[in-house]
Amino acid sequence: MNTLKRSFAVAFCAAVLGLAGCASTPGQNNYFDDAMVTARVKKAIYNEPALKVTDISVKTENAVVSLSGAVKSRNDRTKAAEVARHVDGVKLVKNELKVEPKMQ
Repeated sequence: MNTLKRSFAVAFCAAVLGLAGCASTPGQNNYFDDAMVTARVKKAIYNEPALKVTDISVKTENAVVSLSGAVKSRNDRTKAAEVARHVDGVKLVKNELKVEPKMQ
């Protein structure tokens, strides 16, 4: 039984050390960095009281955020880009939002 416990402990330690080697720091793994930036931008747009829209898509590639979809006015279009620009980790915002005044 002690041998089994010891073997399990050694295997567990090896797994923990192996996973520690997989940890990344910002700037080393663009896929996860971009996913975090996308999540932050979506949250910032959602939390902005002036933007009561749900048709904004956010994509990030190499810290360049692309906004697409539709908004009610030019002011909403400008505000969405401004909010995205102020999110930590965003280098550039490509504003591809379309103005559709008839949106509900």
